[in-house]
Amino acid sequence: MRLHMVLNRDGGTFRTLNMDAYCDRAREVLAGGGHDVSFDVAAAGDIDSALEMAAARKDIDAIVAGGGDGTISCAARIAWKAGMPLGVIPAGTMNLFARSLGLPLDLDAVLAVLAEAEIAPVDISSVNGQGFIHQFAIGLHPRMVRFRNRYDFATRLGKIRASTQAAIDVIFDPPSFVVDAEIDGAPERTRVSMISVSNNPFGPDPLMFQDRLDTGQLGYYTAPPLPPAGVARLALDILSGRRDRNPHFTERRASTARLRFPRHRKSANMVLDGELLPLPREVDIRIHPGELKVLRPAKA
Repeated sequence: MRLHMVLNRDGGTFRTLNMDAYCDRAREVLAGGGHDVSFDVAAAGDIDSALEMAAARKDIDAIVAGGGDGTISCAARIAWKAGMPLGVIPAGTMNLFARSLGLPLDLDAVLAVLAEAEIAPVDISSVNGQGFIHQFAIGLHPRMVRFRNRYDFATRLGKIRASTQAAIDVIFDPPSFVVDAEIDGAPERTRVSMISVSNNPFGPDPLMFQDRLDTGQLGYYTAPPLPPAGVARLALDILSGRRDRNPHFTERRASTARLRFPRHRKSANMVLDGELLPLPREVDIRIHPGELKVLRPAKA
């Protein structure tokens, strides 16, 4: 195949690598699998446009995006709209999509897997037409991200410290809001502290990533308004992989979810694949089975 690699040089592990040496290594390994490879090593601020230009090319067979979860999510949205197969090099902290695809997280090992990979269809979901590969979230998660952004952090350790402090802040100031929902067409009005909708249901791992990306179903997760002790227990149960034991955490599956917020505030936020964005008054969430083509490890 003719592959074009778009690498975010500011993304995670790539910041500490000699990118010229890594590209040389990638060219050698992928050529061993019969692939022709070209490269675009872009700064974080230029990665979106680099991916857009790659997706518009007619002389390549697939894009291979390298970076953190934000870069991979952006690449997936662009590849989905362009109908271009996508390969992934996991250079971030969590690398959730790479885990779901069964890819090794080592930057050298993944090259060998991509050299022998096959193109396969997986699901992608959307919020009002904007694609996502991990999750849409409102309530507790956006509030924690907003609190975290108040703190200065320039390193991974600093981010962990800021996230810990933000989690404590949310525990003592949890949100509560009314939502009018239609889940697979069935209406319901509820008051909640959080809603999370995932592109395929989450597996049991505490990192909450999908074990499968081909079920054709959303994961729909909610929790009612909780006091600080209830929020703390919910967080602990999620982090320890025991969310199924929490009496306040509800999980179900759906194909579509329409949400309307009768007391919507202009300052309200949502998190989409880790990015904090304004929350529309109404959101239409749906899954698109098999519409994203990816490079997956070849079957034994």
